[in-house]
Amino acid sequence: MASHGASSSSSSTKNHTNSVPEASARIKRLYPCVDEDETPLPRQWNSGSKPNFIALTQNNLRVHYKGAGKTPKEAASVITSHPIPPSCGIYYFEVTIVSKGREGYMAIGLSTDEFASNLSRLPGSDKHSYGYNADSGNVCNSTNNHSTGIPYGPSYTTGDVVGCGINLVDNSCFYTRNGVHLGDAFKDLPNNLYPTVGLQTPGESVDTNFGQHPFVFDIEDMMQEMRFRTFNDIRLYPVQEDKRRWQSDLHKIVTSYLVHHGYCATAESFAKSTNQKFDEDIVSIKNRQRIQKLVLNGQLGEAIETTQRIYPGLLENNQNLEFMLKCRQFVEMVNGTESEVRGLLRHRSRSTSRHASPAMSPSREPSSSGINPHLTSSDIPVRRSGSDVFITKKSPKSPKLQMQSQPQRETSSPSMSEMNALNAANGQMQNGSGPRTIMDMDIDEPHYQNGSGGSSYTNGEPIMNGTDVTNESASISNGSGNQVEDMETEERDERHSQGTWQLCGGNNVAVEKMLEFGKELQAMHDRLPKESGKREANQKALQDAFSLLAYSDPWKSPVGYQLDPLLREPVCASLNSAILESQNMSKTPPLELALRQVRQTGKLMSKFGPGTCAFTNLEDYLK
Repeated sequence: MASHGASSSSSSTKNHTNSVPEASARIKRLYPCVDEDETPLPRQWNSGSKPNFIALTQNNLRVHYKGAGKTPKEAASVITSHPIPPSCGIYYFEVTIVSKGREGYMAIGLSTDEFASNLSRLPGSDKHSYGYNADSGNVCNSTNNHSTGIPYGPSYTTGDVVGCGINLVDNSCFYTRNGVHLGDAFKDLPNNLYPTVGLQTPGESVDTNFGQHPFVFDIEDMMQEMRFRTFNDIRLYPVQEDKRRWQSDLHKIVTSYLVHHGYCATAESFAKSTNQKFDEDIVSIKNRQRIQKLVLNGQLGEAIETTQRIYPGLLENNQNLEFMLKCRQFVEMVNGTESEVRGLLRHRSRSTSRHASPAMSPSREPSSSGINPHLTSSDIPVRRSGSDVFITKKSPKSPKLQMQSQPQRETSSPSMSEMNALNAANGQMQNGSGPRTIMDMDIDEPHYQNGSGGSSYTNGEPIMNGTDVTNESASISNGSGNQVEDMETEERDERHSQGTWQLCGGNNVAVEKMLEFGKELQAMHDRLPKESGKREANQKALQDAFSLLAYSDPWKSPVGYQLDPLLREPVCASLNSAILESQNMSKTPPLELALRQVRQTGKLMSKFGPGTCAFTNLEDYLK
């Protein structure tokens, strides 16, 4: 029986060692509310504090007794490296008896910091520890006659699996034996308890499972029951009659959220259905909605121009925000979705909405355009149909564009070492970072200005006196799209699947325009430290954006994540918040503030208790 237990335990420990990611994922599922950066979980026995009579092996999960064991004074215990976090809700571990040794004088339980000062005793031998004895089946603590203990359950021996759990909601301790719940053993336990095992006679050996592999006892079912109980306690919590008006406050919070994000029609409809007075500025909401639509469609140039017309001075007074918008505009130029280059493309360009992310499009095949193996340090490759376009730095006064045909072949993105070698002379790539500047990429005619030539129209609708006069029939409704954009999206997806993605859609004039805009962006960045204070975020945003030019296929590059339309959303949110703040409105809707407060409260509860915080995860209620 002993050899069988040892063999099984050894195999279990080996499996644990070979599947650390799987074990970590299992433990995370058991205790999802625990932040181990703040409150680490017990995962192994503490080798630094163990007595000399204790030996630890197999990743500090197997405990051996190596003393003579002649008297009770030669008993020895070991505790875990960390106490049990309150945010576990219910914490559980199991101990497999590999061998009961000579007498089987073992105890499994919990202890406090005070017990750790003297580990030459079994858990349960004083008031600072709690133990379940193997030889008698009694549970012990100094408050209940620690010399003999109180009858509790069966004794246990070689091959048995004994579990110890603590319910941090009601501060009780329970044990299991071979998967059978034995009932509560202790109540009114203190906080910050450590899993503890004590041995006393030669040959005693145990293995421990802290959740790295499945338990014999179904602890997850017990946790689910506690989760339902906590949910019902919250749902049925009594509310005084004079405070029941909170329902109308909730309606107002929802309405303010819809207004904040520009869901005008939905906000009006919701207010009407909940008998709320709706006196919001419809024109203002639709103006913000229009600007958000432009940003989410990748039309940053139009979004910036529209913002400057409707809200003059907003971007001038917030240059870091303006720089963020223009960095995103440069990225959209690379992508071919920016209005500045869309009109220059030979084919209908991609119009990517937030509802049709290229990240979810069919996988692209490798490009048919290769990289010139004889590139010099002054040549930067730019993709064009069937050929490479080289923007060659010949001299500051005589730049040129070279066209060099290449054989059709599959390529991948250039390696980091290749790109570093390629750009070393220009100082454009250092340790994987993007080009530090493109000011030296002088471009001949034609010269382009930003914007749309001073036109006072946005999407075909005039803006007068700082107010966007929208035609109701042409206004943007919640979630409504544009049929032309849908057609362009389908065409984009078709090109995507055929592997014809190219820088700026493969249009050389658009590439020139993009590089000219990049020079202006670099100049703006150089002014920012003097005007708005230097921000590391601005430097990183510029480097990341310029890094896209280092690859023939930016989408397949290490920095290609920037082209994902989902990254337009934080830019859109920042602009929307700035507009609201300029109108003396909250830059953050009350609903989001409430959610942040709940999350922060949950973090504090998980650090200091109570245990119910483990079963009140906000994300569960938001599903």
